Amino acid sequence: MACHGLAPPNINMANLRGLLYSDPLKNEKTQKKYAARLSLRLRSHLLRTTTTTATLMLSPVKSSPSILSNELSLSSFRFFSTATRRHPSRHKTVDIGARARQLQTRRLWTYALTFSCIAGFVVIVLNSFQDQLVFYVTPTDALEKYAANPSKTKFRLGGLVLEGSVVHPASSPEMEFVITDLVTDILVKYQGSLPDLFREGHSVVVEGFVKPFTEESRKEVSAKSVSGKARSGDCYFSATEVLAKHDEKYMPQEVAAQIEKNKKKIEEAGQEGLKAS
Repeated sequence: MACHGLAPPNINMANLRGLLYSDPLKNEKTQKKYAARLSLRLRSHLLRTTTTTATLMLSPVKSSPSILSNELSLSSFRFFSTATRRHPSRHKTVDIGARARQLQTRRLWTYALTFSCIAGFVVIVLNSFQDQLVFYVTPTDALEKYAANPSKTKFRLGGLVLEGSVVHPASSPEMEFVITDLVTDILVKYQGSLPDLFREGHSVVVEGFVKPFTEESRKEVSAKSVSGKARSGDCYFSATEVLAKHDEKYMPQEVAAQIEKNKKKIEEAGQEGLKAS
């Protein structure tokens, strides 16, 4: 723009060159005249160019507050427009090792709780099943087990019905008889009808509970001398069921084996007594 304003628009450049490079002796007056006119036009042109340039240079400075205010208003608008906008949460860096340890700990706790629940359930079932189990025992075994663990009172008692021990006390609705394994006698109290195969001197199986004697129960017991040994004990057997299902010789194998063993001991003791006498 400045280069364009240095040459006056009304002067022919070809004529100007001819005037400048022509012989200085020719038309000296004409050259001076053109030189003066050229200098005036150049001066006026330079003044106009300088004024225009100064105006252009000063105009941005004068308008800078408005530009700044526009920029501030635009930035403020952007700030307030995005202030209410929910910024997406940045994903935190995940520690893979810590995450793996956390999952492993959680898995171990899950396994431990599961195994504990299963073990507790198994223990409960076994205890309940054991409580329901009733083993065949002789009077000697029943009293020994009861003495060792008084909470264990339910048994299935097997033995021989002592002859002459069956009685129906008038003061009680229960009947009484004595079961023996030839070593220990125990009094049995039972309320109900006896099986047809029930006989004195034969085997029998009764199911019930071992109970300690009380003062009232001792008074109700028959005074038969045959049951004196049984009445002298600390416990009696309260039967809930009397089993004699097969024949009068029916007896569980473990009970029969124990009775045979006791019989042999009695026979050996008798023979030793005879020898001693």
